[in-house]
Amino acid sequence: MKIGAVFPQLEIGADPTVVRDWVTTVERAGYSHVLAYDHVLGADPANRPGWAGYTHKSLFHEVFVLFGYFAAITTELELVVGVLVLPQRQTALAAKQAAEVDVLSGGRLRLGVGIGWNPVEYQALGVPFKQRGALLEEQVDVLRKLWSEPVISYDGKFHQIVEAGLNPLPGRQIPVWFGGSADAVLRRTGRIGDGWMPQGPPDDNARAQLETIRAAAVEAGRDPAEIGFEARLTLGNVPEQDWRTYVDSWRELGATHLTVNTMNMGLSKPEDHAEVLRDVLPKLS
Repeated sequence: MKIGAVFPQLEIGADPTVVRDWVTTVERAGYSHVLAYDHVLGADPANRPGWAGYTHKSLFHEVFVLFGYFAAITTELELVVGVLVLPQRQTALAAKQAAEVDVLSGGRLRLGVGIGWNPVEYQALGVPFKQRGALLEEQVDVLRKLWSEPVISYDGKFHQIVEAGLNPLPGRQIPVWFGGSADAVLRRTGRIGDGWMPQGPPDDNARAQLETIRAAAVEAGRDPAEIGFEARLTLGNVPEQDWRTYVDSWRELGATHLTVNTMNMGLSKPEDHAEVLRDVLPKLS
């Protein structure tokens, strides 16, 4: 199982030196990959009673720009988006940005995608919120065609492309993983996904979800063993004495990857995240 680190975007700030030092420390420590979340806009909760979740004060670095930066200052780390809210983005542009990061990083991008939950972002970006599930699946088909062929034509429900293509091409199919826990997401992962990104613990519910994915893969004529699973260990939510057991339990369920999240630990300085990650990896490997 490969172990990576979650980029602590909510607590690291915008100082480029701190961001650089974090990722170089993570690479030197021996992590296999870094994972960053995606949000474009945060809602102001002042006139939204009961608002829960991220706000306009939540700092999110834009993932493709961030990974372009990481591509230049790292050599081995896989760069993982976990996850891109794909339906609120123009598909051909997302394909272009992903291809560019993959080219500049030497083929180190892994693209997690999901439908998101925030209607405020969708409204501001001009995309119907209720259509996001149906749109996502067609988007993945378009992405893969754009990445693999110099010129494509596509006539779908949401996309019309006539004899056009990307340049540069990534030279491979960038892995597309799905985030989310709804049955539709699990079945979609089994049918067309390269992997799945659960966020819960390694319990009986996770086991059942994995079986749903594997069954959908078999039904689609795919080998379930070819589908990856990326678990997440949030250090602040699990007692320290249980960290190793948590990781081993995911190994037993067949997880191929796991990321370590240092947010919500009460760390006082942005650079403390890198120090915790440096110290904790030997305890988990």
